[in-house]
Amino acid sequence: MTINHTNHQTDQENGEDQLDLAAAAGAGNESKRQALEMTELARDNYQLPSFGKQLFNGHFDSQHLIPFPSQSEEDKKIGDKISNELIGYLKENLDPEEVDATRSIPSHVIEKMKQMGIFALKIPKEYNGLGLSQTNYCRLVMKVASYCGATAVLISAHQSIGVPQPLKMFGTEEQKKKFLPRFRKGAISAFALTEPEIGSDPAQMSSTATLSEDGTFYILNGRKLWCTNGTVADIIVVMAQTAPKMIKGKESKQISAFIVEMNTPGIEVVHRCEFMGLGGIYNGLINFTNVKIPAENLLWEEGKGLRLALATINVGRLTLPAACTGAAKQSLSIARRWGASRIQWGMPIGLHESGREKIAYIAATTLAMEAVTWLTCAWADEKKVDIRIEAAMAKLFCSESIWKIADLTMQLRGGRGYEKGRSLKARGETPFPVERIMRDCRINTILEGSSEIMRLFLTREAIDSHLKRSGILLNAKTSIFQKTKGLAGLIKFYSVWYPKQIFGSFKAESYSEMGELACHFRFIKKQAHKLARKLFSLMIRYRHRLERKQMLLGRLMDIATDLFAMAAACSYAKSLEKSEGKTPVELAGFFCTIATRRIQNNFNALNDNDDKQVNEIAKKTIEKSYRWLEKDIVWMGDDT
Repeated sequence: MTINHTNHQTDQENGEDQLDLAAAAGAGNESKRQALEMTELARDNYQLPSFGKQLFNGHFDSQHLIPFPSQSEEDKKIGDKISNELIGYLKENLDPEEVDATRSIPSHVIEKMKQMGIFALKIPKEYNGLGLSQTNYCRLVMKVASYCGATAVLISAHQSIGVPQPLKMFGTEEQKKKFLPRFRKGAISAFALTEPEIGSDPAQMSSTATLSEDGTFYILNGRKLWCTNGTVADIIVVMAQTAPKMIKGKESKQISAFIVEMNTPGIEVVHRCEFMGLGGIYNGLINFTNVKIPAENLLWEEGKGLRLALATINVGRLTLPAACTGAAKQSLSIARRWGASRIQWGMPIGLHESGREKIAYIAATTLAMEAVTWLTCAWADEKKVDIRIEAAMAKLFCSESIWKIADLTMQLRGGRGYEKGRSLKARGETPFPVERIMRDCRINTILEGSSEIMRLFLTREAIDSHLKRSGILLNAKTSIFQKTKGLAGLIKFYSVWYPKQIFGSFKAESYSEMGELACHFRFIKKQAHKLARKLFSLMIRYRHRLERKQMLLGRLMDIATDLFAMAAACSYAKSLEKSEGKTPVELAGFFCTIATRRIQNNFNALNDNDDKQVNEIAKKTIEKSYRWLEKDIVWMGDDT
């Protein structure tokens, strides 16, 4: 499911000056203006410290990483008990290859999971749930995802973004008492936002919920697409337009969230979608025709739906890095065993340099993925830092990394990687599911906010502090006096801030507690200053046109993400040193070497790139200048 890239509400109630969104969007582009306004209104202020936000501002705050936050033994035992029970059952009763082939998770498996309370993992105990921590929940999802991706999706879509999460965060006590205990009894949930004509642009949402004259119910009409679990769900959250409101003299669309029982008259599952991978997921197209929703099923308040959706997905997004890491760890296991056992030209293929290169990348990157996953989960459990940026970085990094890892694993396995597991098994070979992992993991760079949307979201958060300071100058409605006063304040601030970004790079810090990884922490600190300078200089250069420079901004966001992954990997490796010796430090050091090269290349590409030519070629392609190149194919569909 793809959602809009901004996640939080501006502080309009406190009177802070904001960027004039209409001007930024460009005159005459009403749709874009509305989209920007809606997403800005859905943004929250940072009430807690944010490692990522400080990184964008040129400050590497290592205190959040040293020591690496660890799960208590007591909490770990709780997680071990339920995950071991579930995995033990699945290994005996669920064949992932059959799930993939038949597009079905056996009903007796789903029933057993209901009995075990798997659909109440994150439900608080006071509502008859298991009350697992975020870390334990993600540990379970990681294990399941390493075995069967479709089953992991059934579990995670239900409680990461389905009814339990937004209900816990925003529901009334009456709503919680009514619905949450049902999940311990096995009710399954889903989340319905995307529509056939809209994905990342909620301003264009067409589904409506109209309040009855007596105010006792809403009438829901519309259509929702790619609703994961929607074809088997009992209760779902649906986003729809409610009556518009006047905000600052302008009519503003209102998106609201509703708890909807799937057995309500007027609901029709029109189609179950079929995808490249994850054959067993229950994802569909749902029609709502004059569906009566009790007024008390409104979640939070009218007009808060988008904010609810985005806040929910910030937490829900943490499940994806865990699932990606599970697949990466399985790929590492396959690559290691195959690399050692397959002999070519008198030597295991894993010891030929081309094999070594693949295996080294897989091992080091898997460590970094695990580090990023456990760090963000620990922060979510501690509730002492704001993790919206880190969750987006974790999602971006892990989803991009598993795709490359799957590709490298397939290449290492050769024809056996391309062959289906059940075919391998039928002819007597170990059914390593490499091709299924590749098909299943491809969606991760698309759903829950595509990689492109993640970069746009990170960009908006990265420039947030600059926009708040300069908003008074960019807003066409402010007076000359206010702009003059604002300019004086900006000069005062940036005359101190910018030199810090230059000379702060030369301030030596030992990070002696990091041992041989200290050099990488020093590199992160130096590059954080450089990142902040480059981001600021691009804002000055392009101003309101900056939003169009997505390739430049994407490189900066990739730099920031790699810096975060490096920091997490180093800290995590040090925490493992006592139990695992030097091996985690070796892996973290090599990962930092890889990431450092990517960072340097991305910085270089800010000035030395092909962006202009890319834009020109793409524009001409869209305009059919190269239509001749499409000759000699079997034509499909209309020529639009």
